[in-house]
Amino acid sequence: MTKRTAAKYKIDRRMGENIWGRPKSPVNRREYGPGQHGQRRKGKLSDFGVQLRAKQKLKGYYGDLREKQFKAIFAEADRRKGDTGENLIGLLESRLDAIVYRAKFVPTVFAARQFVNHGHVKVNGVRVNIGSYVCKAGDVIEVREKSKQLVVVLEAVSLAERDVPDYIEADHNKMVATFVRVPSLSDVPYPVIMEPNLVVEFYSR
Repeated sequence: MTKRTAAKYKIDRRMGENIWGRPKSPVNRREYGPGQHGQRRKGKLSDFGVQLRAKQKLKGYYGDLREKQFKAIFAEADRRKGDTGENLIGLLESRLDAIVYRAKFVPTVFAARQFVNHGHVKVNGVRVNIGSYVCKAGDVIEVREKSKQLVVVLEAVSLAERDVPDYIEADHNKMVATFVRVPSLSDVPYPVIMEPNLVVEFYSR
């Protein structure tokens, strides 16, 4: 198991929340953080701490993105017109790995990145193996023919714990999805409250 795949078991406990809404989340059993001092960490957070936690939670949700990568996405969101927080969510949800996850082609966002990296996905008929590839409204994402019977794909389609959001149209018989539109924060089915406004405050300090 890779370090980044193993990270998903720690992120929930570090945040003290089941951020993906998974039935097997360790937070369902233990709400305190990982490690021998995990139970002692329940102090009141400063404003900086609250902002940092909001950033870590959002960054962790999308596969524990590296800080440099997340900061670059934020910079692009800040550069665009409109609300920076909304732009940030729109950019994160436009990532190819996020769309593959939302379309229920794979069970987790970590699996989505690996699935894309291994060349199982095509965008508008062209194979793309970069998880951070930014899709545009109207793009058609499909699982390659020889990858449709992979166990990870078949398991994901049958998952009852989450639905495909309305900004993605998915056909699980053909394993094809269309990215209908860039969503706003209120459109995204996060199992927990995400606060991109606090992320904006964090980077604006």
